[in-house]
Formats: sequence, structure tokens, C-alpha cells
Amino acid sequence: MKYKKKKFFIENLSVNLLANKFKTPCYCYSYNKIKENIIDFNNNFKKIKPLICFSVKANPNKTILREICNLGLGADVVSIGELMVALKSGIKPSKIVFSGVGKTFKEIDYALKKRIFLINAESKSEVLAIEKIAKLQKKRVNIGIRLNPNTDAKTLRQISTGKKENKFGVSENIFLDLVKYIRNSNNLNLKCLSVHIGSQILEIKPYQKMLSVLEKAIKKSQFDFEFIDLGGGIGIDYQNTNKKLNLKKYASIIEKFLKGKKSKIIFEPGRSIIGNTGILISKIIYIKEGYKKDFIILDTAMNDLMRPALYNARHRIIPSIKNFSKSNKIYEFVGPICESTDKFSSIRNFQKLKEGDLIIICDVGAYGMSLSSNYNLRPKPCEILIKNKNSQIISKRQSLKDLI
Repeated sequence: MKYKKKKFFIENLSVNLLANKFKTPCYCYSYNKIKENIIDFNNNFKKIKPLICFSVKANPNKTILREICNLGLGADVVSIGELMVALKSGIKPSKIVFSGVGKTFKEIDYALKKRIFLINAESKSEVLAIEKIAKLQKKRVNIGIRLNPNTDAKTLRQISTGKKENKFGVSENIFLDLVKYIRNSNNLNLKCLSVHIGSQILEIKPYQKMLSVLEKAIKKSQFDFEFIDLGGGIGIDYQNTNKKLNLKKYASIIEKFLKGKKSKIIFEPGRSIIGNTGILISKIIYIKEGYKKDFIILDTAMNDLMRPALYNARHRIIPSIKNFSKSNKIYEFVGPICESTDKFSSIRNFQKLKEGDLIIICDVGAYGMSLSSNYNLRPKPCEILIKNKNSQIISKRQSLKDLI
């Protein structure tokens, strides 16, 4: 995705051409970038040979999941809906991990019937529920325990999952009790120690601390885990500052952690696979002059892209065509929804814009469409997958008839 002669292209198609063909707002994904990210992830961790399970919550589009499946990945799911779409996309049950703190009886029953690879339990009550359902089905099922390592991922408070005040995982004492309990169960097969400390992590230190906590917990448990599920959380460079997690260094500390163990690693990447593969194309409806800034009112709103309103997250905004003329005003890019949080960014020294221009919101492949809603009774945008010069609708734009 780059500019060619002042026009922005996704693979070999210009954003302006795509907007004319599919209208706005419109999510567009680059297949080649998805493939590149998966190859890069595999190359960095090739010595470890992990089981890579794509985090479906990041982007549950069935066509994208099918492409990810064809590129060798499994799936990490957190609901029966995500499990169904993963299976429907061709992902084998033997490569599916079921995570999440609130799995219902129905969800566990369905997962066991589909013979998925692993369920990571997050409480004693859940372990008992899985055991009960396995007994009813007369099965012995694979189970993991998610440990809460009380590790601060140094990320957004809203997406931190590894501290003791978070709802995820169990404390070390409960973890050790559960290890003993599961080892004596006739219907449970203890396979995995699971952990996940948060999302959008760009520093290696939280992972180093996490692995240190796991090392101590494993020694205390006196159990050889066949799998260690390290979750995901690897961040992307939203601000285009070349600030990235050093994957080679992360791989190196995992290799040291694995010495003397026969465990295999499971990863659950989402954002790092799909985040920077997507853009959201939007059109300027109005430019409204304000006291100290101009409001750039877009046809895209917080219902289409929730992250800025939900997390105060920042996404780069760029023009579809460069004109190199700078505005001396602050531009505040906003949507038409009746909420003051319906805004994307305030930018000084942006190029001069006019009504009808197209703008691009970058790096929306993860938690963009998956967090979208119909707030203000707004139809959801379409999604397009680009492969070289081919464009494919992978989810149709909703109509008002669909909603009303």
C-alpha cells in the first residue's frame, strides 16, 4: 500500500477507483500484505515451530479466515459464533483453541462434539463444567489452564489482560490446585499452560517477565506441559514511527525458556497478522469552520470504526491524492454520529482539503469491522479483498432494508 504518482494504491488498484466502484465508507484489505505478515511471523519463529492460531476476534470475515487457513494457520476463538465461522472457513478442529472467561454449557458442548484441539479454562467452575459435559459425552478431552501472571503489558488499560485485577486467568495457587485436580480426572487430559497479558505490546520486557512467572509456576506444578500457549498481543506500528516489537529477540528468549522442556509453543496472533493489511476509505461530506479548527465531517463514523471512541486509539489519516498544499488550520476528522466521541484525529498542517475528497484511515484490519455496530441505525460498510488487480466483495454493504 503506497502512493504512485500522488495517488494512493492498495496493491495495483487506486483508492479512487475502488471508491467509485464500491462507494464509501469501505474497508479494503491487501491479500499480499496478509501473506507477507504470515510469512514474516513464521520466519521469525521457525526454530520454535509453533502452532499459530489466528485470533478470530481481530477479524472474523469468512473469506479472510479461509485465506489465512490456506496459508497454514489455525484459529483462536472466544465464542460459539467464532468457532462456527472458523470451521466454516475450512480450519481443521485439530488446529482450534477455545479461549475466554465465560464459555456457556452450550458452547462447551458444541466444542467437544466438534472435537476441537484444546479448551483453555479460566476458572475452577469452568473446569468442572467441562468435566461434567465430557462425562455426559463419554469423552476424555484436552484442556489447558490459563494462568494470570500479574504482568503489566504496558499497553492501553482497556486491553490489558494479565494483571491480577483483570478478570482473565487464575492465580498461581488456584492454578496449582487445578493441576492436581485435572491430573486425577477420568475425563480431562491436561495438555496446556496458557497465558495472555494484553494487546498492542511493543516492548520485550513484559514478555520476559511473563516467561519468568511461567517458569516458576511450571516448577511448582511438577508437571510437564505438552503445550505452552503464549497468547498474542504483538503490536503494530500505528503511528508509522518504526516502533515494533523485536520478534527475533522474543523468539530468542522463548528458545531459552524452552531449554530442558519438551513443550511446544502455541501463539494466538491477531493484530500482528491482519492489523496493517486494511484501510477504511471515507468521503468528506462537509468542511465546517470552527473557532480554532475546521471539522472535517466524514461519511465514516464511530459505528464503522470504534477504536478511537472506545480506547482513544490513534489511526493515521492520509489523503487519497497528495496535493502538497498545507492548511494553516487544525483539521479535526469526525463522523456524523450524535456523540462527541465520534472523532478520529486532530491534525495540524494537513494538506488542504475540500468537500467530496477521499481520505484513508490506516491500519484498520484488526478490530475495525469486528467492532462495528448499527448505532444511529447506520448500515455497516462493505469489505473488499484486493489481490493484485482483482477486487472481491467479501462482505456486502448493509442496506436500510436489512435493518428496518
